[in-house]
Amino acid sequence: MLVFSTLSFWLREAGIDRTAIGYFSWIALAYAFKWVWSPLVDRMSLPILSRLLGRRRSWMLLAQVLLVIAITGMALSDPLEDLNHLVIFALMVAFASATQDIVIDAFRIESAPEGMQAALAAAYQVGYRSAMIMATAGALTIAAWVEPSDSGYHLASWQLAYSVMAGLMFIGILTTLFSKEPQVDTKSVDTAEAELKAKLAHQYPKAIAGLFSWVYTASVLPFIDFFKRFGKSALLILLLISCYRISDIVMGIMANVFYVDMGFAKDEIAYISKIYGLIMTLVGAAFGGVLLARFGTLKILFLGALLVALTNLLFAWQAVVGYHVPMLTAVISVDNFSAGIATAAFIAYLSSLTSSGYSATQYALLSSIMLLFPKFIAGFSGAYVDNFGYVNFFIGASLIGFPVLILIMLVAKYTPKASTTDTDSTAKSGVTET
Repeated sequence: MLVFSTLSFWLREAGIDRTAIGYFSWIALAYAFKWVWSPLVDRMSLPILSRLLGRRRSWMLLAQVLLVIAITGMALSDPLEDLNHLVIFALMVAFASATQDIVIDAFRIESAPEGMQAALAAAYQVGYRSAMIMATAGALTIAAWVEPSDSGYHLASWQLAYSVMAGLMFIGILTTLFSKEPQVDTKSVDTAEAELKAKLAHQYPKAIAGLFSWVYTASVLPFIDFFKRFGKSALLILLLISCYRISDIVMGIMANVFYVDMGFAKDEIAYISKIYGLIMTLVGAAFGGVLLARFGTLKILFLGALLVALTNLLFAWQAVVGYHVPMLTAVISVDNFSAGIATAAFIAYLSSLTSSGYSATQYALLSSIMLLFPKFIAGFSGAYVDNFGYVNFFIGASLIGFPVLILIMLVAKYTPKASTTDTDSTAKSGVTET
């Protein structure tokens, strides 16, 4: 959120135009390309750190330390004097945050069996959404508290807010240090790498054979495994994943900009999000976890997509009404409740698609695909609002979410139930094919 909605608020209050803010959101595309370096996180051990903490926790700690440095860099920036300085550190935040996402998702999936993933998805959603509230409502509240007056733009208030956000990262660092490293059976993957290395050693020097076998095992086998388990329906699954959050993401980039243009103050938005938004998010995530256990993933996936698309129409209504605090409270509450259900279902669905031994790479690929297309479309949101207004924008953001419902029905009809324990046979077949 510190390179997404909160930053959009900061830039808009500083006087940066909406079109530029929309393009600025492309920084968050780093999350859509995290699959590129996810094999490193999945298979590479960090010197010293991995021996002390384990592979997952060592990468978590590295990402979190980089985040402290990068967020502090953003806090020391002035968008009016040197926008490039802010862009550089925002990119660093996005890269480090995306890396943290890769390893935490793998950590979560590997910490419990598949039967517990729905509960873990709900719990993960509670923590994740609470942190989002802190990085949005919390940052806005801090900026509002330290402003010398209620009018005008004050750089120091935003710099202090981002400094506090950097400090809060130490909660994550302490959690990483006190957490237990998950025990994962990577025997089949390690065996596949060793067999390929032995085979290539007859043709290439030992160092080259070892490098090639490592790269192939880390980068290629996870994708072979995925397509082998799901066959032709894999493309349908990827299409669904790439479109599932399009309505929510396209609307989200303009949400805080919309609040500013409607005349809402930072402390009003912070209060509404912090109290009502957070409560409804937690209720939605918990309710989503219960629904997942009762009705299964795809049905709740459908319900979540429908609710998210419909709630965008409420923002169109808000745009017609304008400044009205009670109405905005109701709109944000309903929107966050729907998002809690949808995201809990989506996390559980993505987790169910991964295999043991490849969880970081596969989940990173799937979650990256989730963001790539929506983030690209969202980059044009500012230009769209400038030309057609907020009412048409929110209606359009709602309508583009309805085709997702058709995709969910197609996936439910044509996708076979794949076992996530097929990794061993996939790894062996991958070596044989090589």
